[in-house]
Amino acid sequence: MLTWLSRDSLAFPPLQQALREPNGLLAAGGDLSAERLIAAYRHGCFPWYQDGQPLLWWSPDPRTVLFPDELHVSRSLTKVLRQQRFTVSFDQDFAAVIAACAAPRDYADGTWITDAMQQAYLELHRRGLAHSVEVRQDGVLVGGLYGLAMGRLFFGESMFSRTDNASKVGFVTLVRHLQAAGFSLIDCQMPTQHLHSLGARAISRASFASYLARDLDLPCPVDWRA
Repeated sequence: MLTWLSRDSLAFPPLQQALREPNGLLAAGGDLSAERLIAAYRHGCFPWYQDGQPLLWWSPDPRTVLFPDELHVSRSLTKVLRQQRFTVSFDQDFAAVIAACAAPRDYADGTWITDAMQQAYLELHRRGLAHSVEVRQDGVLVGGLYGLAMGRLFFGESMFSRTDNASKVGFVTLVRHLQAAGFSLIDCQMPTQHLHSLGARAISRASFASYLARDLDLPCPVDWRA
């Protein structure tokens, strides 16, 4: 049975109780307080829901992740990087990045990044946990992504691109920066062709949980001013 969370407790059910169909649905209810979101990521789950739905928490099995040393950069993307068409920064405009990620897309109806979700992650950004990657061309924001850094793990949430290769350049730049800082894993949550083309792959939920147990409380030596 699906567990309904109480607002009086930050506890989540064991990951093994997540449903097989839909894959990974673990719990419903609760709220988007910073404390609950932090508890969720530490536990191995994340929020995802559409407008009109209750707040839903997920822990899919398998889990899509990218190990920094398995990053794949195609020849064509390598050429784009060498051309230096874009400039990439971190944490310069988190609000603009998450707003762009929430904008309507041609291939999807609505967005799961609701106003409440944006405010929740803005609070995590103010607390130094959520970070953004901005990709600009001629000074204009054309791509980016955001997520959480906890310990030696980065939990990717969403990315956007307004021109070819912009989000890929931002992602590659981030992965290389995290690799240099000793990060062990980037959580991509669910599989997409875009992520697999960059080297992401599936691991079991149990394996993912083992990385949480090992790396969540390690120092996070990342210079987000780079």
